[in-house]
Amino acid sequence: MNECSHLPLLPHPEPAPLTSTCPECLAVGSHPVQLRLCLSCGHIGCCDSSPYRHASAHFKETGHPVMRTFEPGQDWRWCFEDGVLV
Repeated sequence: MNECSHLPLLPHPEPAPLTSTCPECLAVGSHPVQLRLCLSCGHIGCCDSSPYRHASAHFKETGHPVMRTFEPGQDWRWCFEDGVLV
């Protein structure tokens, strides 16, 4: 895994999830493929394999750089800013 300069800036402990699924998908009647947790604020968004790509949209709107998978059995983080697994 690679390092990024954003990891030390993240809150510790990581923020609690604000919801249990992607609220934007619920609002438009879509079903998220996989979920991602924003490690800056706790927003839950759907992955880029979902039709609306709400996790990426959240990054573009807020600048919050790092998210982690919110899927059971998975444990990885992604930095949108640096484009690397961290």
